[in-house]
Amino acid sequence: MNEMLSIKAASEWASEYLGKNVTTSNISYLVNYGKISKIGENGSTLISKKELIQYYESFNGVREVSWKEKLGEDLNWALSFDNLKETETTKHVHRLHPYKGKFIPQLVEYFLDAHIDDFKREVYFREGDVILDPFCGSGTTLVQANELGINAVGVDVSAFNALISNVKVSKYDDIVLRREIKRISALLDNFIKESNTEKFEQELLYELNIFNNVWFPVPDFKRRVHLKEINGEEYGQAKAQLFLPIYEKLVKKYGIKLLQPTSNSFSEKWYTEHIRGELNFVLSEIKKVEDDAVKNILYVILSRTMRSCRATTHTDLATLKNPVTTTYYCRKHGKICKPLFSILKWWNTYSKDTIERLSFFSNIKTFTNQYCITGDSRNIDILGELREKDKILYDTICRKKIKGIFSSPPYVGLIDYHEQHAYAYDLLGFPRKDEEEIGPLYRGQGIAAQEDYVHGISDVLINAKNVLVDDFDIFLVANDKYGLYPAIAERAGMKIVNRYKRPVLNRTEKDKSAYAEIIFHLKRK
Repeated sequence: MNEMLSIKAASEWASEYLGKNVTTSNISYLVNYGKISKIGENGSTLISKKELIQYYESFNGVREVSWKEKLGEDLNWALSFDNLKETETTKHVHRLHPYKGKFIPQLVEYFLDAHIDDFKREVYFREGDVILDPFCGSGTTLVQANELGINAVGVDVSAFNALISNVKVSKYDDIVLRREIKRISALLDNFIKESNTEKFEQELLYELNIFNNVWFPVPDFKRRVHLKEINGEEYGQAKAQLFLPIYEKLVKKYGIKLLQPTSNSFSEKWYTEHIRGELNFVLSEIKKVEDDAVKNILYVILSRTMRSCRATTHTDLATLKNPVTTTYYCRKHGKICKPLFSILKWWNTYSKDTIERLSFFSNIKTFTNQYCITGDSRNIDILGELREKDKILYDTICRKKIKGIFSSPPYVGLIDYHEQHAYAYDLLGFPRKDEEEIGPLYRGQGIAAQEDYVHGISDVLINAKNVLVDDFDIFLVANDKYGLYPAIAERAGMKIVNRYKRPVLNRTEKDKSAYAEIIFHLKRK
């Protein structure tokens, strides 16, 4: 068990142990990426058989072997980043606001930084370069470019996406931000006290506590559900009906208005009248802020707050089903829960969190420039827009052009990017450009949608060549299950020079089966 092996001997032993071919490169990867330790220097490296066994029997070791059997030996497990904690993949401003479909910052960093390894054999971008992300999303590429001392331009058809991206990399006055948050929080607290909402919630929580202690004792109830002594769902629904008259009595006592007069907009459908009143109150106070950078940060905090205060259950927050304005049985918490009736808790929580994340990022930011333009990447005049929006970045690009692209284009028929933030568009009044999205969910995944997608992505690349250097490097992260990217490259006058297939771990979807995406490396044809 404690035998020490050379790289070659380890590959031979592992091949026999796993019953499949394990190359010396496979073993070197385990060493280089810290999966197992090494003794000695290059040329005389020794590794422990015991550590090899421990890795292959670990969760990620078993998963790596299994996934490679299903997805192919060309699966680059180094790009799984399986050693990272969630706090690392959502570090500082990367978790400033929820966003579907974003890649982890470490993937961007891997291709942008100056390291080389067994897989990445060349440095593509250096400090002072400019890169482009024509599908900017929530600004991950912009943020990581800043960390690495690289300038960056983003483009996104969604005005709200551009807001999130620019807030993450913005220069702002911390003192003014803290002062405005304190001012608005105090006013919101007073606004709530003038209504019956606070008294209503206090009495409701008191009644819920008594009821849940009787019918959902902790931890006995969850234990009995786990042992299948009772059907948790049936039991919970029955007890929810039992509590409902208590809830309705309190609603009547305090004159709580649950539903909007109409449901013609997202806000009217998904927010109780009290919640909506508080949201509009905070919005009116934010509009009084004179500092634009601070104002935009406050908009993002309010949007994040708004998202968490929709009239739905705790388990349906990510995927809305039907509005819920009564108490209900909550599978997540194993008891009767209530809808939200005030935004104050989440406003205070996200305000504090935003300050901490922005402050942390401020301490590591470089003196480079990043900006996200709102527009259609297929035809936008990048230089023309930057001339008005960011003169320093404009001058930099005029002097040296853009070195390349790192981006994750939308997938075919997967997400409606405007709709995922419908609440923010409704509250903040941004114009929606759904019809300009490439590959949106509502167009499906049929042949016509695939053809439109090929034309859309290739048109973006063609337009980008106007500002790229001749010897550009383009990296596009995609799950190309329809095999569209060779046609995209051909139509754009480019060639695919490399493909990096990476496993996608820690997915939020219920389907946890083996899944990979490809980073396509394109150059001029």
